[in-house]
Amino acid sequence: MIDRLTGADPEPTAPAGRRGTIDAMRMGTADRRWATAVALAAAVVLTVAGCAGSGGEETDAADGRTESPVASSAAPPGLEAFYGQTVSWGSCDDFETDGPLASRLECARVTVPVNYDEPDGATAQIAISRSPATGDRIGSLLVNPGGPGASGLAMANVADMTELAGRFDVVGFDPRGIGASTPQVRCLTDAEFDADRADPRVDMSPEGIAHAEAVNADYAAKCAERTGDDFLAHVGTREVVRDMDVIRAVLGDEQLTYLGFSYGTRIGSEYAEAFPGNVRAMVLDGAIDPEQDPVQSMVLQAAGFQQAFDDFAANCVTVAGCPLGSDPAQVNARFRALVDPLIENPAETTDPRGLGYQDAITGVQQALYSPQLWGALRSGLSALADGRGDSLLMLADQYQGRRDDGTYANINDAFNAIRCVDDPPVTDREVVGAGDVAYRQAAPFLDDGRGTGAAPLDTCAFWPVPASATPHQANAPGLAPVVVVSTTQDPATPYQAGVDLAKQLGASLITYRGTQHTVALNGVACVDDPVVSYLIDLQIPAADLTCS
Repeated sequence: MIDRLTGADPEPTAPAGRRGTIDAMRMGTADRRWATAVALAAAVVLTVAGCAGSGGEETDAADGRTESPVASSAAPPGLEAFYGQTVSWGSCDDFETDGPLASRLECARVTVPVNYDEPDGATAQIAISRSPATGDRIGSLLVNPGGPGASGLAMANVADMTELAGRFDVVGFDPRGIGASTPQVRCLTDAEFDADRADPRVDMSPEGIAHAEAVNADYAAKCAERTGDDFLAHVGTREVVRDMDVIRAVLGDEQLTYLGFSYGTRIGSEYAEAFPGNVRAMVLDGAIDPEQDPVQSMVLQAAGFQQAFDDFAANCVTVAGCPLGSDPAQVNARFRALVDPLIENPAETTDPRGLGYQDAITGVQQALYSPQLWGALRSGLSALADGRGDSLLMLADQYQGRRDDGTYANINDAFNAIRCVDDPPVTDREVVGAGDVAYRQAAPFLDDGRGTGAAPLDTCAFWPVPASATPHQANAPGLAPVVVVSTTQDPATPYQAGVDLAKQLGASLITYRGTQHTVALNGVACVDDPVVSYLIDLQIPAADLTCS
């Protein structure tokens, strides 16, 4: 989905530049399609402050920073110092972001153990931001944009145009290893990432597969070298939800009120499983089904992107000069005729990199996240038909987190690090090959015609640390009523995943009929009004609510 605040895609799901399978969501992030090339696919030791009082917010007269009260709920044994730390709020000026934060936002850092089983060991710092409540305050509303790998600091602005801004301190955060949180996950240098994007890796011959696997293994080795095995082993969702509970406590909230988009729904559902009694209210929009395995998610997501492409194409052919022609039956073929030549010959761009095949697919998938980008996609494909790749390269750069100065945010490295510990690697070559076949069948517009029934093992097969979770049905006995929002033609997190997650959590389901990735607080009153009423008053939405 396109981040409402920065214009960046907070969690792409793996258009053509990500290394490995497509994650069933991802708000703006880079990996290779299944193991073909189509998916868009050190810890710092710090001193934990002592406990603060449980009264109102205190202000340090010396520097103007404010301190949050501490919740009265008991901390898990051995973690009292973390749960009882004082959080000092101040300027966000020294917090790394990929866009300016509103001047009224305050930022702080929360200290957490890298390994919760060893709380006396290395620690990490979680960057958080907040937009203080302007009215009768209920508590804090924690928001996550997705990813995995997306920065969430700007999400403190997400409720500005709603009543939520008056009733909650809206709090964004960069999950461990991401953005302004430290230490960061880092795998590739900027130059190495540019080179990685230029390699199409579409050859499914034994030689091509061997090359792709060598690249993936080298990437995993660089992650271990530059980030460290100890931290890589503890960057997954398992740890993020424990960090969230520390954040809840130091913000002074007895229970968590949470809004999660895309991968943020996985964070939410796993938090609900780990701390069901600590949930006050939870909205999960653009759901990931925790029961799906990576191959199943990849194929379903491919079908979602095909549907979004079909919807875009149906609109495009009605416009004079559509680069896909005027015959709906020929749009896939016309699209392939535009992008296939890039495998051998990148298109010219003002930037000396040119537009290669990987970046073209990435840029297209980036634009399929929202109809608001269909005009840009139509212009980009028209320019490509004329031999120019600037527009699609710009979209790809946005997706990949490449800044104007050629440096990269760490969204892609974090994406891979998190997904590789969140799910077991797929190492069965028959399963990988069958997955590639199914992917091509599900998304013909992404099929380069070079499939052989075999495909490379992706990066996670070479990951230096083991996975910390397995696909499973969500189970959160005693959980308060929660709300799931699912969009019928969401390309990144297909609709049925939301239906299934709602059933697993016993949640209310809001269905939105549309073609985009996530919808809550995006100006659709039929969705926003019940979401806001639920978060403020705990009013459960009407059963089987459907919006257009």
